[in-house]
Amino acid sequence: MLSSNLHRKIETKFSSVIVDIDSNSGFCFGVINAIKKAENEIAKNSELLCLGNIVHNEEEVNRLNSAGLKSITKTNFEALNDSKVLFRAHGEPPESYLLAKKNNIKIIDATCPVVLKLQQRIKQAWLEIKEANGQLIIFGKKGHAEVLSLVGQTNGEAIVIESDDEITHINKELPVVVFSQTTKSIEKYEQLGEKIKDWVIAPVKIHDTICRQVANRAPKLKEFVKNYELIIFVGGKNSSNAKYLFGICKNVNNNTHFVSAPDEIKSINFQNISKIGICGATSTPLWLMEKVMNNIENTLYNN
Repeated sequence: MLSSNLHRKIETKFSSVIVDIDSNSGFCFGVINAIKKAENEIAKNSELLCLGNIVHNEEEVNRLNSAGLKSITKTNFEALNDSKVLFRAHGEPPESYLLAKKNNIKIIDATCPVVLKLQQRIKQAWLEIKEANGQLIIFGKKGHAEVLSLVGQTNGEAIVIESDDEITHINKELPVVVFSQTTKSIEKYEQLGEKIKDWVIAPVKIHDTICRQVANRAPKLKEFVKNYELIIFVGGKNSSNAKYLFGICKNVNNNTHFVSAPDEIKSINFQNISKIGICGATSTPLWLMEKVMNNIENTLYNN
């Protein structure tokens, strides 16, 4: 049973429409922790710098910016002295910590514990595989903040692979150790692992490093979207997790629509719909899904 703030029965001129927010959608632990740290610091000092956007959701970034959180670029960070900066849940490579120490920058470290543990494992594995003249592979999105933090643990020597097509970048005659970005698909990682084993003739060791809190969203979303005639998926335009989970929803329920802001529902046809489901990514705040629900209610009342 959904709580009252996640479930609404809307009486229109001609019918009743049920609108539910998926109780399993919304921020993961790492994002919740980062935002709490940012808000606590802002409450004490009215403002705080954050290296990169704290989360891949434009609406949440705007909310926190208006409260006093200012996103800065790597270039901005490199020019700072005697400041305080939040490192977000995605984590940072060792060079960022060294620069902070050099320039007297106090770090508010909000690196997700799952990512932090993975960084440590990759650093140790890299030191070991170097001794064997081997290669360390990371399955992840090139340029993604988390992936950059992971590659940094290997002095930039890790090979990042996004798809099966790039397996040929691996020297098949040298030992291989494989890790994954924490938010990748378990299924795709398993498939990639099998293909790497087929390609490489030297020893291959594959580590399961996908965050289950994130990975379990996919099967739960599949069950959720089956129950509704229309699905609205709320996510950031630049969120890899949002794009991935939206695709999961769309494959199960073809009447699924992606929105990044509440007013984007204007383009959706709600005629002859009696059950609407709202869900989102691990970077989607609950308040934003609730705003989408409110806009749906206003739209149905006025039509």
